[in-house]
Amino acid sequence: MYRKPLLKIRPKSLNIGRSLFLLLAFSATAYAERMHLSAAGILDVTNGEMLRDRVIVVEDGRIKAVSARSEVDPADADRVYDYPDQFIVPGFIDAHVHLHSDPTVHGYRRLGKSLPQKTLTGAINARTTLRAGVTTVRQVGSPGYADIALRDAINAGQLPGPRILTAGMSISITGGHCGDDNLSPFEKYDAPESVADGPWAMRQRVRQNVKYGADVIKTCSTGGVLSKGTELGAAQGTVEELTAIVEEAASFGLKVASHAHGATGIKNALKAGVASIEHASFIDDEGIRMARRNGTALVMDIYVTEYILGKGESAGILPESLEKERRTGKTQRANFTKAHKAGARIVFGTDAGVFPHGDNMKQLSRMVQFGMTPAEAIRSATLHGAELLGLAGEVGEITAGAYADLVILDDNPLDQISTTESPVAVFKEGRLVE
Repeated sequence: MYRKPLLKIRPKSLNIGRSLFLLLAFSATAYAERMHLSAAGILDVTNGEMLRDRVIVVEDGRIKAVSARSEVDPADADRVYDYPDQFIVPGFIDAHVHLHSDPTVHGYRRLGKSLPQKTLTGAINARTTLRAGVTTVRQVGSPGYADIALRDAINAGQLPGPRILTAGMSISITGGHCGDDNLSPFEKYDAPESVADGPWAMRQRVRQNVKYGADVIKTCSTGGVLSKGTELGAAQGTVEELTAIVEEAASFGLKVASHAHGATGIKNALKAGVASIEHASFIDDEGIRMARRNGTALVMDIYVTEYILGKGESAGILPESLEKERRTGKTQRANFTKAHKAGARIVFGTDAGVFPHGDNMKQLSRMVQFGMTPAEAIRSATLHGAELLGLAGEVGEITAGAYADLVILDDNPLDQISTTESPVAVFKEGRLVE
């Protein structure tokens, strides 16, 4: 987890009290500032190599240049951050989180959580996520558009948190995963606004999410581990329904993410043209070929199984869900290895919220364990995540023009990937996260 950094800070012209500095640190309007950051190495994620004797020049929250140390005069900076024994990497991108979920509250316990409680939980988890070095997230489904409010509050500088692209409410068939309420009995059931059946009803739900400010659309094309009464291999939504969602989202310039565990539901979503398959646990060879041909991202959350099977029962996860996870985790990891070897595009996404927020980066070591090199794993959580989210050139790399989202690590992650789990310091848009 985040530790308070040991820094050399040499202010040039600013004379700002601590309270004012903290206020500005989360201000939506950048104050004019020029900053230099240097370290033992700066990661070039594209080539997978550490750059030595370089300085990152930042102006007003964006990277102006990555220059040779000999070409930079420290006197030109308002602030200088020097980490002579540490390493700088881009801020990480988690393409699958649930900020409003409490990992200690699963199953029937969730019925006791009100929307205001979930909203406050989201604010707490956003701060925790940012401090863990995750500076951008894709929030894939949230109750009552609480995610939209959280995103807007962070953008306005009212709350600390990562940059959020969010889906609003996930679109579900009746009785399906990721939208319907399958815990309440019939006499207590009130169909959520996210439920739809038939292509035109699906289009209406897309339009509703767009109306309230969604950045991406989330649906489900199979059952899920944590939803009562759904089966992982059972397809949800017809190809016609899924295609209607994709077409309607595209008319607004939005991409679609589809939760899908089973092979048939995965291929149905791929036929419909979704941008990403979430989980992809039982993907088969044909599905991998289709994903490669379409350029579809596979967001495979291969860490979460450890939490579900290790602590899920005490957190209230239902026995049927634990049984489903026992059938899923090992196969998903094997298919992760297979998909990677086949050249599928894999993007880092963790399902944080099922497990504790802030532990997101534990997944990188599992990605290396199951077939990736450290450089490939880091690219999945930087460059490839930025491409999926439509933010290429803006985040996920340390290059001129990108936001100065930076994570300081004690060790070279190309040699010790687990160092990503314990950042020394985090910067978002050139501002040190306190």
